[in-house]
Amino acid sequence: MGYWESSPSAGLRGVVSCIWGHENAVAAGSQLVVPDGCVDLIWRAGRIEVVGPDTRPWTSSLGAGTPIFGIRALPGRARLLLGIPAAEAQDCQIDATELWGTRARDLAEAIAERPALAPSLLEGFARERLAEWEPDRTAAVAVAALDDPRPPSVSGLADRIGASERQLRRRIGDAVGYGPRALVSVLRFQRAVRSGGEHRLADLAHLCGYADQAHLTREFRRLAGTTPRHYFARDQASS
Repeated sequence: MGYWESSPSAGLRGVVSCIWGHENAVAAGSQLVVPDGCVDLIWRAGRIEVVGPDTRPWTSSLGAGTPIFGIRALPGRARLLLGIPAAEAQDCQIDATELWGTRARDLAEAIAERPALAPSLLEGFARERLAEWEPDRTAAVAVAALDDPRPPSVSGLADRIGASERQLRRRIGDAVGYGPRALVSVLRFQRAVRSGGEHRLADLAHLCGYADQAHLTREFRRLAGTTPRHYFARDQASS
């Protein structure tokens, strides 16, 4: 079956990016994970962990015949799955029992007993959290504004929103996991990733908001560990 993604139910749209899984691998392998501004709650090998937000690429091991299931919060919605300021989990993989105690343990056991119900069980956890959690709407507005090929300056955005620069930086850090400059870089990189290599690199750089092709290449090396050409060739080979 391999890797799959599904859209969340209506009540979680705008908060959750997707529910996903990796199943029935016939041989052990690995998966390159690159920064996307998101946080994932993941079940694997009978335990639940929280992953992200990432600022650098890393490799996740995949066991043969071992399923993995996850639910992914959108940028700015990290605390739905974390419950703590997202900056405290930057580049971390945390045992979810440290954050959620028996709730995480019960969820892990329920998925282990009935893996086919993993998507609905993960959604159920997110819906429970949605009823308890108040999103930072100022941070959400800021994330949306910064996800643009020509994003506003932090000072200009702070004036537009009606917050001080210091307040805005802190609120973005709490909601996303890193500051505005890093967020702009990750969101720009993800726009390029979603293109799937359909454009010439110079055109892709312009469309996504890079200064030039050299800037695009430097950012791919930093965030993906490789050049754009190699990244897209690798992605196409695995599809």
